[in-house]
Amino acid sequence: MPILISGDFHANADNELPLITKENLIKRYQKFYDEINYHVILGDGSFLWPNGEVYEFLNYLELSKRPFPILCVFGNHDPALGRPDLPEIDIGIGEKVMLVHKEKPFVAYLKRGREYKIDGHSFLVLGGALSIDKKFREPEKSWWKQEYWAEAEKKALFKLLERNRNFDYVLSHTGPNRINKKIISLQRAEKGQIFFDEVAALNEKIDRKITCRQWFCGHLHRDKYYYDEELERGYQYLYRKTALLCGGKTIII
Repeated sequence: MPILISGDFHANADNELPLITKENLIKRYQKFYDEINYHVILGDGSFLWPNGEVYEFLNYLELSKRPFPILCVFGNHDPALGRPDLPEIDIGIGEKVMLVHKEKPFVAYLKRGREYKIDGHSFLVLGGALSIDKKFREPEKSWWKQEYWAEAEKKALFKLLERNRNFDYVLSHTGPNRINKKIISLQRAEKGQIFFDEVAALNEKIDRKITCRQWFCGHLHRDKYYYDEELERGYQYLYRKTALLCGGKTIII
């Protein structure tokens, strides 16, 4: 069954919703639309944004027209991260997910540093990134303190990689640092200060330890692809375009 993958959603703050409506997806993928089993958002789904209930209701109303559930990777604009009141449930994909919305549309977050089995594919799920927009306005602050991984999360991840380093796909928010730099320079400075993204550096370490067919990420607000000859894998950045994993192939529209 095909899996739809898209970039940052931002709760439609930047008018991303039209890209993933039922009408738009049918136009893009035609006969494949009815076979889509899951929709994965690569971070910054931004569900449960404080004081955004009205907009969230409208988003849910539109997304409920589609029959498939939404699974989000944690980005840097995801207030659901660190919410102990959100239940963790088992939906049959290996690890538990954090439930955000139970009825149509079903919305849940995939946990960082976990391996999920979705439609016969193994996915290593990462997440998080530096909030440069917040840093520029309020230096040394972030949107949520959990944007960066806790030490316990890192330890659990590398323990997982001791058991298994082979995955079909990687899902993250930001990419590995060296690949990010090939897509767009992240060394943006204000008043002579250069910001360092610890999550991109962590992804760099992970990248060297694993094998996978392809790595999907968002965050940079670019639709770009880079193939690494050394590691023999591609890195697909998504924003305005979407990807469909279908029969072992990736369709980008």
